[in-house]
Amino acid sequence: MAGHALIEAHLATLAGRLPAGAVDELADGLTETYQHHLARGLDPNSAAAAAVAEFGDTDQILTAFTHHAPGRRTALALLATGPVFAACWGPSLIMSQAWVWPIPIAAELAFGLALLGIVAILAIAATSQHHYGRTRLAAAGGIGLIVLDAAILAAVLLAAPTLVWPMVLAIPASLARIIFTARSLPRVL
Repeated sequence: MAGHALIEAHLATLAGRLPAGAVDELADGLTETYQHHLARGLDPNSAAAAAVAEFGDTDQILTAFTHHAPGRRTALALLATGPVFAACWGPSLIMSQAWVWPIPIAAELAFGLALLGIVAILAIAATSQHHYGRTRLAAAGGIGLIVLDAAILAAVLLAAPTLVWPMVLAIPASLARIIFTARSLPRVL
């Protein structure tokens, strides 16, 4: 219990927009700061106002938590490494003439559309400034990338007539991304 209606209202506003653990930590800090100001001789209303002012308004707090959200960091990392994966898989697919693999056109289109959708989801998570909940979209994007990486690996193993040298880079890169993403998901959620 924070001990003052102003602090309780501040925490209630944050409770709907931040994880419960973060709000609990903020509540502890606000309560300690409020008690500190009371001990310095401020009346309860002034002490509560001073404590809230030290912590910042709800928008400032949300921005700070969103900026450091695990989902945002994961989405940024996955987006930043995207060009590396394109540089690995692009030559691999071209050199192995992927267009002649026995894969239905519908599956190829679905793969491409899924990739575009995942990039959009990760971009929303990575660029969120004031909405902590949006950073959790990185989990959906990460799961999607795991599925796509597994699909491309399966396609190479099952449909590629021969392995070409760029796959020496592309296959381990996809395996590493699967591991990184899977390990990041619990923090994002």
